[in-house]
Amino acid sequence: MRTKSVAIACAAALALIGFTPASALAGPSPEAVVADVLVARPACLAVTAVGSAFFVVTLPFAAISKSTKKTAEALVIKPAKATFTRPVGDLDALID
Repeated sequence: MRTKSVAIACAAALALIGFTPASALAGPSPEAVVADVLVARPACLAVTAVGSAFFVVTLPFAAISKSTKKTAEALVIKPAKATFTRPVGDLDALID
């Protein structure tokens, strides 16, 4: 019985090695949230608007060269994702 208990305890310890402990400070800092809301989001929104205008201008050339998806991804989709789907305060996602 004791050997079985030790084996189960060792197996449980090995299984829990990969888990990281949760902490109260796991979220973004308040400074990051404020910087994101006041600076990064409006800038990303402006880049999305300007990129959309450039996409409309470059669309005929992108269509001729069959690179419409790449052009849309670079000029519209990436900035829009950074503006609307990125978690608030996650400024590291802007580096991608």
